[in-house]
This record gives sequence, C-alpha cells and structure tokens, in this order.
Amino acid sequence: MFRYFFIYKPFGMLSQFTREGDHPTLGDLGFEFPKDIYPVGRLDADSEGLLLLTNDNFLKTKVLDPKNKHSKTYYAQVEGVVTEEACEMLRSGVQISINGKKHLTLPAKVDAIAEPSLPERNPPIRFRQNIPVSWVSISIGEGKNRQVRRMTAAAGFPTLRLVRWSIGKISLADKTGEFPKPGDVWEVTAKDVRGVYD
Repeated sequence: MFRYFFIYKPFGMLSQFTREGDHPTLGDLGFEFPKDIYPVGRLDADSEGLLLLTNDNFLKTKVLDPKNKHSKTYYAQVEGVVTEEACEMLRSGVQISINGKKHLTLPAKVDAIAEPSLPERNPPIRFRQNIPVSWVSISIGEGKNRQVRRMTAAAGFPTLRLVRWSIGKISLADKTGEFPKPGDVWEVTAKDVRGVYD
C-alpha cells in the first residue's frame, strides 16, 4: 500500500534517515515512518521547507526525472534589496558552476516579494544593521546542487535563508489546520499528492 507524507524540514537537518556526522536526520522528527518510506529528492541541511516522502517508486521516478521538469518554488531571503534587473537576469538564466563545470540555468519564474509569513528560523539569521535584506520567489524546473543559492549569488544577491515553499501545485499552505512548523509531519492521500506532478 502506497503512503505519502510531507514534512516541513527544519534548518540543519539532513534529508535522509542515515546518520552522518552531528546533523539531525529525518529519524529525529519523532514520527514513526513505515520502514520503506524515503524522501523524494532532497533539501540541503541549511535549507528548509517542503519535502515529500513516499514508498511509491513510480511517483519518485516521475518527480525526479529531469525530463519532466517539475516546478519547485523557493522563497529566498537575500542580502541587499533585490532589483528588477537582477530578477530579469535570473528569469533569463544565469551561469553557475556545478562540480567545476559551467551551467546556464533554464529560464525561471522570479519575483521580488514582501517578507513571507514563515516561522522564525532556529537559529535565526544573523542580523547585520548596515546591510538590508529582501525576499525573492524563485520557481525552477531543474534541481542542480544548491542551484537557487548559486543563482542568487550570480545575480549579486547572496542567499541568507532558503525555504522550499512548494512542489508542483502543493505548498506549505495546503496543510490542513494550522500552518506547519519546522519538524511537522502530515500524511496525505494519493489523490492529494497528484498536485506534485500534474
């Protein structure tokens, strides 16, 4: 029987059940997942937000296949006040380095946004009085290593905090009841999860 779970992955946690160094893992969420449940994709330890876990291998393959270009939206808090010029640059594609090789990112949907209503990060972002910050929404259909961070840095606005807001049509806001907090786990149905890849 296929089962589907979403989590709000906290900052500092690895997107895996296997212990690695001192980082907490998905096994530290205090939730008893079935033994055959694994994450679909990953979020870096220093990123937060929506992560899907399932034992549905067909769905995993469909979502992770680069040919399908499933959209994921991230909210990035960046250093400096992001400009329309920088957003246009990101929309068109920027050159980043992946494993020492140059990569031109695919066109992305990018907009400067007001600060979103998200839980405080633990630990909080280091506040620097003389350097303003702003937020940008970035939707991409590819998933290179640390891609969003590399993109904003290439546009001159280093990322300070990165939260994956949505996968496909499913977002953190879709959780039934209260808005999720980092570490929350909720189970959804096969019908619900279709929004990830439709």
